[in-house]
Amino acid sequence: MVETQPETLGEAFTRMARERPDRPAVTDDSARWTRAELEAHANRWAHDLAGRGVRPGDFVSIALPNVAEHYALTLAAWKLGAVPQPVSHRLADAELAAVLDVVRPPVVVGLAPGTDSGVAPAGTTALTLGYRPEGPDGPPPPAPAPPAWKAPTSGGSTGRPKVIVAGEPGTVDIVAPRAAFYRIEPDGTFLCTAPLFHNAPYLFSLLGLMLGNHVVLMGRFDAARALALAEEHAATWIYAVPTMMGRMVRVAGDGAQRSSTHRERLPELPDLRTLFHVGAPCPPAVKRAVIDWLGPDRVLEGYAGTEAQARTTITGREWLEHPGSVGRVSGGEIEIRPVDPADDRRCAVGEVGELWLRPEPGRTTYRYVGAEARARPGGWESLGDMGWFDANGYLYLADRASDMIVVGGQNVYPAEIEAAVLEHPAVASVVVVPAPDEDLGSVPHAVVQVSGDVTDADLDAHVAARLSPAKRPRAWRRSAEALRDDAGKVRRSAHR
Repeated sequence: MVETQPETLGEAFTRMARERPDRPAVTDDSARWTRAELEAHANRWAHDLAGRGVRPGDFVSIALPNVAEHYALTLAAWKLGAVPQPVSHRLADAELAAVLDVVRPPVVVGLAPGTDSGVAPAGTTALTLGYRPEGPDGPPPPAPAPPAWKAPTSGGSTGRPKVIVAGEPGTVDIVAPRAAFYRIEPDGTFLCTAPLFHNAPYLFSLLGLMLGNHVVLMGRFDAARALALAEEHAATWIYAVPTMMGRMVRVAGDGAQRSSTHRERLPELPDLRTLFHVGAPCPPAVKRAVIDWLGPDRVLEGYAGTEAQARTTITGREWLEHPGSVGRVSGGEIEIRPVDPADDRRCAVGEVGELWLRPEPGRTTYRYVGAEARARPGGWESLGDMGWFDANGYLYLADRASDMIVVGGQNVYPAEIEAAVLEHPAVASVVVVPAPDEDLGSVPHAVVQVSGDVTDADLDAHVAARLSPAKRPRAWRRSAEALRDDAGKVRRSAHR
């Protein structure tokens, strides 16, 4: 008997394009491609990349903004048995050079014209933004499944860049089943609001694409436009981060809070089945506002790292019973355990510790290129997050260990302070950082972006009603710009 090989992701999309060639596949800010058009673009890229030396197992670095071409390149890499490696198109030349030096891809696509020629290492062909391959649009010769189906860079902000290579091959039987866990259904419409160089929007939108969804891609997030796109395209699944959620619910606020596109109300979005958020702790006031808007059954939250050792999820209805939680551990025999960093002791219920994660026995979920895992015996690894469990097994995040501020011996977590500050109606975004203090060692300072007139005294009074003295910012600095990027990420070091 001849053993049937699992269908690769590249083969699967070719099949999907043949079955429903006219079904919309991707819409970006300037183009709309059907499955047949996306397949043809991907095939042209695959032939071009193969001619430039891309072979099975190689990385293909993709430094494009949020455009349909991004998916054509991802599919092209899969068709060659190669690994798509998204990287931010916004990186400075030195930062991009550091990533490419770690990855050493045969090809990087999307460099801005005029980029320093030294960005790409020796042996890497750099193709500029706007390059379009010419040639056959039929599938390339069959190739083995990619050894990993994605390899995003870390969302972190310190140290040498690292690439997180998925630990599983690019086959349908491995990748597609995880879509159900996040309630991504076949043949829906997926609104992707965040940059594809971040793992979560890349991961989830690829799951949607491979389940036959029409992916609607935003070049840059704007709250009112996101709502308009969700209505226009009858979105069934929306990816968001708390920053975006806060902006969306403020769209229907007063003139000072409204987005650049005037809107009087929040749409009902009758086709929407799931708004999924991940990526940062969600301020309770924002979460309640979104649940009030969409209803608890359409809101789903998750916690996991790109490394995917373990994960939690929580529905809106569960959250109302366990406010502030990111859910319970789910999926097989995976585990999350808080440990006291001071004495290496497993924390009791309600006690904050560093979170150590362990995947199912025998499963490899990722590997690093350019870094080493923070590991301990028994298969446990840490991503640096702090948190605690309640008696019912619900996880609550405190913050990252590296962001914790020790105020006179008391552990203070910036995320808790930021959530309280964001409850002020004039605050659009906030970042809390430590500042040295002769008496207490360090104290929290806050950088705020405001959308109305508010004094330091107003902010002091606001947090005094919500936070204990150690947690109250000692100073307020103003920023004219948004403090987090479109994926809700922030470089705290830039504000210290």
